[in-house]
Amino acid sequence: MQTLTVSLIQGATRWHDAAGNRDYYGKLVRRAAPSDLIVLPETFLSGFTNDTLANAETMDGISVAWMRELATEVNTTLTGSLVIREGDTVFNRLLWASPDGSLAYYDKRHLFRMAGEHTRYGGGTERLIVELKGWRILPQVCYDLRFPVWLRNGRREEAAGGMDYDLALFVANWPAPRRHPWRTLLRARAIENLAYVIGVNRVGVDGNDLPYAGDSAVIDPVGEALVELGTQEQVVTVVLDPAPLKVHRDRFPAWMDADRFALDTSA
Repeated sequence: MQTLTVSLIQGATRWHDAAGNRDYYGKLVRRAAPSDLIVLPETFLSGFTNDTLANAETMDGISVAWMRELATEVNTTLTGSLVIREGDTVFNRLLWASPDGSLAYYDKRHLFRMAGEHTRYGGGTERLIVELKGWRILPQVCYDLRFPVWLRNGRREEAAGGMDYDLALFVANWPAPRRHPWRTLLRARAIENLAYVIGVNRVGVDGNDLPYAGDSAVIDPVGEALVELGTQEQVVTVVLDPAPLKVHRDRFPAWMDADRFALDTSA
């Protein structure tokens, strides 16, 4: 593993304005570059909308193409989620756009029923783990943060002492009234999984009059914040060092005592 340079873009997403958001976030991405990885918020081109049919695009639509082209332009991996339609189903889909033009994706598993997301979106059934500069990275979306079983960092049998992932990242539209759980759960997921954790949230007020306080952060494997953002638009870059992660896992191998279980993803 090499050092990993990651930029967090904590922006004020425009409500239901994909073209305006492409222009807005494009400028912030170019400001952040160069970086190995640039992380954008959840549904950063629309806001967290339940008006899915009016705001969804397809995988061959303009916004996916824009994201891939931008990753190539700045020579950086970009990630964030979009509202994507496949047939009659709409997904809150995190895209992982690499500078070589390749694309991977993860469909949000846990849908926020308190806002009716489960009635308008389809849920994912598979985790995505991607590799970048030797790091194994688990990208997730917002409400997923509350479900530790789904996020369990297990031991990889093919690599003695290896774990499923080294870094978990969460893109979010997490409202300000619940900012304490957001900050607390980011730390909990880092501590229990012996991994770095990154959370990128938005700021501003959305079309449902919900305020967002940001609180984007980078948390180290013992739960200490390396970076904590405020409540305003910010672009911040941090360099992650794999050495402290290895030292911590060697010195405190709690994963060796973890309970074994099988996860049923059909529910």
